[in-house]
This record gives sequence, C-alpha cells and structure tokens, in this order.
Amino acid sequence: MNLIETERLSLRELTANDAAFMYKLMNDPSWLRFIGDRNIKTIDDAKAYISNKLIPSYKEFGFGFYLTKIRKEETPVGICGLIKRPTLEYVDVGFAFMPDYRGKGYGFESASAVLEYAKNELGINYIVAITDLDNVRSIKLLEKLGLKFEKIMKLDENDTKQCKLFVPEKM
Repeated sequence: MNLIETERLSLRELTANDAAFMYKLMNDPSWLRFIGDRNIKTIDDAKAYISNKLIPSYKEFGFGFYLTKIRKEETPVGICGLIKRPTLEYVDVGFAFMPDYRGKGYGFESASAVLEYAKNELGINYIVAITDLDNVRSIKLLEKLGLKFEKIMKLDENDTKQCKLFVPEKM
C-alpha cells in the first residue's frame, strides 16, 4: 500500500520482496562512496537487511525508509524516508537513487513529500539531515529542501568518518 503519492512517484514501506532492488542500490558505487558499505553481498543479505534494519523502524517509530517508484510504470527508482538514529537528537531525512534516475527531480519530489507527510501525518516538525562531506548533489538537494549547513560532526564517537549536519532554516 502506498503511503505517499506525488505527481510522478509513489512511496511505500519496503518488504523482503524488494531485496533484489535493494541489493543493486546498496552496491551502487555512489551508495558505497557516500553512504557506506553495509556488507550486502547477496540478495539474501539484502533481504536480511530489510527485515532486521528497515522494517523494525516502521514498528518502533511509525516511519522509515520507503521504496520510491515511478507511479505510471511501478518502476523502483530509489528510497527516501525518515530515520531516527540513536546518536542524533532529531529524526533525519535520507534518500538514495539509482544512477539512471538521478538529476530528474525525483529526490526533491520524494523528500518534499516525505517532509510534508512527517509534519502533517506524524506530527514531526523539526527534521535534520546528514550527508557525506563531499556529496555535492545531496548537499544541493538538502539546501533546496530548506535545510542549511550547521556543522561537521561524527555520528558516533568511534566513527572515523565525519559528516555534515543540516538543520531547518526556519521552524
């Protein structure tokens, strides 16, 4: 069942049936570079990741990452959604798209809809975002969504990698 629909896209909760798509997405060079290797080496690994990491968020928080599809074709193009990280005070918005679907406005369209859904349906008014220091495309998209760079940080004190934190320009 679709939770969110836009002019061109529909978003729904991920299921184990999306494992083949997630396997491809999570092994895309951009995912590996900017998001990180989640050790998804097989479709069964992707299925376990969905079952153990993504689906529990829907149950615990009432939100998570959503499969993002082109409505007319039912073609999966990426994921977009909300995550509550234990090391961040606020919920953050995230997204990732397959290479053929980048630069077509799907990121902005889906993330805008997710932010609206968060506010109107979930009552979450303050949402942040993080991104890799060098992910220029994501940084531009976050700024277009009305978020502004606040600081460079580590998600966890044991992290060796830093990220940029973006916060709403206005409440």
